[in-house]
Amino acid sequence: MQTENGLNAITLGMGCFWSPDALFGQLPGVLRTRVGYAGGTTDTPSYRELGDHTETVEVVYDESRLPLETILDVFWNGHNPDNINDYKGRQYLSLMLFRDEGQRKVIEQVMQRREAEGRGRPATEIASFQAFYPAEDRHQKYYLKRYPDAVKKLTVLFPTHEDLVNGTLPARLNGVAKGYANRAQLLEEIRTWRIGEEEQEEMRRLVESIRW
Repeated sequence: MQTENGLNAITLGMGCFWSPDALFGQLPGVLRTRVGYAGGTTDTPSYRELGDHTETVEVVYDESRLPLETILDVFWNGHNPDNINDYKGRQYLSLMLFRDEGQRKVIEQVMQRREAEGRGRPATEIASFQAFYPAEDRHQKYYLKRYPDAVKKLTVLFPTHEDLVNGTLPARLNGVAKGYANRAQLLEEIRTWRIGEEEQEEMRRLVESIRW
């Protein structure tokens, strides 16, 4: 259930990957998100040459703060698999790629619980994770990039595009930009982050200074 850095990760497809990037990025306990292509066999896919891959979001999270069960409920509450499956072949697909047997068991338990609640069994393709290919830069943090003032001010703390994509604060602000969260919630959450008080206040001042 862990990435190479000892963090928990899961890869999810639920249609166009812009909105899922913002949806999961705004959740307290998520450390970073990236959009990309996964689930297929084509080598080096791209947006124009996707092959048999699916648009996905990679969610890296702290399970002590955000249980996988919560992520799965957000996933299934956030889309209807029947509405997207086969709409663009495998490009838009309800897809869940687990990292290990522990995740697979949790996924099955959540599906059984949701069935018992009368929600039915979702038409989500569930498979073992094999590889993730990051999407082009223009697709990363798509909604945040609609606000040039936010991106400009974030360069103080996140000087490279890779820093921006992999940062927790940009992930949250992408959720704010999409409307999944608000600034007041984020300002309060920053006070709980496991960083020094000076760094917390620097981030809070940056968030307060952004012109939306």
